[in-house]
Amino acid sequence: MGGFFGAVSRKNCKYDVFFGTDYHSHLGTKRGGMAFWDAQAGFQRQIHNIENTPFRTKFENDLNKMGGTVGMGCISDTDPQPLLVRSHLGMYAIATVGIINNAEDLVAETFDQPGHYFMAMSNGKVNNNELIAALINRQGTIVDGIRYARRKIKGSCTILLMFRDHIIAARDEFGRLPIVLGKNDDGHCVSMESFACQKLGYTPCYNLGPNEIVKVTAEGIEQLAAPGENMKICAFLWTYYGYPNSNYEGRNVEVMRCRNGEIMARDELANGTFPDVDYVAGVPDSGVPHAIGYANNSHKPFARPFVKYTPTWARSFTPSNQEMRNLIAEMKQIPVPELIEGKKLLLVDDSIVRGTQLRETVDFLYKSGAKEVHMRSACPPIMYSCKYLNFSRGNSDMDLLARKKIQELEGDEGQKHIEEYADGSTCRGKCLLKSICEEMGFDSLGYQSLEGLLEAIGLPRDQVCTYCWTGKE
Repeated sequence: MGGFFGAVSRKNCKYDVFFGTDYHSHLGTKRGGMAFWDAQAGFQRQIHNIENTPFRTKFENDLNKMGGTVGMGCISDTDPQPLLVRSHLGMYAIATVGIINNAEDLVAETFDQPGHYFMAMSNGKVNNNELIAALINRQGTIVDGIRYARRKIKGSCTILLMFRDHIIAARDEFGRLPIVLGKNDDGHCVSMESFACQKLGYTPCYNLGPNEIVKVTAEGIEQLAAPGENMKICAFLWTYYGYPNSNYEGRNVEVMRCRNGEIMARDELANGTFPDVDYVAGVPDSGVPHAIGYANNSHKPFARPFVKYTPTWARSFTPSNQEMRNLIAEMKQIPVPELIEGKKLLLVDDSIVRGTQLRETVDFLYKSGAKEVHMRSACPPIMYSCKYLNFSRGNSDMDLLARKKIQELEGDEGQKHIEEYADGSTCRGKCLLKSICEEMGFDSLGYQSLEGLLEAIGLPRDQVCTYCWTGKE
């Protein structure tokens, strides 16, 4: 996915931007970048590959030659950013988070107008930030340009622009991602993760609404475009992506995850599907709070039968090679034999997408002496690849474990009954659970219901994006 952090201050804000950006490292794994403006040095920018080295390590040396009273940084799971753009609207840096599903059409449309070109990346594609900047620059003002870009883009786009003395932040049309503003004695910050503001001494003072655009200076905040009425914030912010300390729309991530686990256990106990186990455990890291809630409400001991070795392998999905990713995921898992041998375990994970690493986790537990392994997913079966952000995005919906199993069970006919397969109480739903159990080696499998997940988040259903489960806008 990705994330960004910006600051406008009466003093040098380079350390705020450096650490604020670093606090978004959990949101992306490919590129990191920072840009500043200083009265003497002007615009400065650096971008580094962070696939195998953390953001902080890559940028520590850059702090000696960068800085200013206005700055921004971003973590990207897609293109290198931020970019510096010079246009009739002025000189600015741009960073974005989202997906442009019609990028090639927009590039072709631009080429229809004489004199336009893009600097293609090594893969021949156009950097999405450059494309968005080109769309913005077609209009006479920045605000009109952002509105125009939103109308043209199919997907989603959250935008941060940095000028000489201010930052412009624009939340995407349906507020799928959050933007929070913070204030301290010297200025303001713009962040996607609320805890980053607080940790750096800013007091969160304003949350942008869907489609809202604001101008941020050291002195204050000016609304350039009012928020829209329709919101579809991504549910996976709470389930998986978000950091435990953050709040989105007033709902804390850690509190939601524990509550989600409690609801799962409550419903299983009521339905009589709760298995007899020795321990409840979470798949590190985001599965852990879901499991704590599950254990608390089921009155089963919570345990950590295996832990991740993170000092040198902080993220299992960093390498570009799938075989290497799988190997690192396996090498990171260190067993606690005393909590595994002869034990019946119930694991809770944040989600089951393709199931590749989860299968290896189960094999690892059985090889370590587990008697039984029961699996619970803290969200419903993922049936559709995300077309708004980068979660569960692949070449085909058939890469998703649930959809692949439906195809194996019933062929094309099964794809007409996805909603039924997603409900574990139906005949088709039970067949799906059984089929996945047989392939993955689980003794039982359960998914959180969509109703239970939304109950845990606590927002009205029409304000939360559930596309990856329902396929509905």
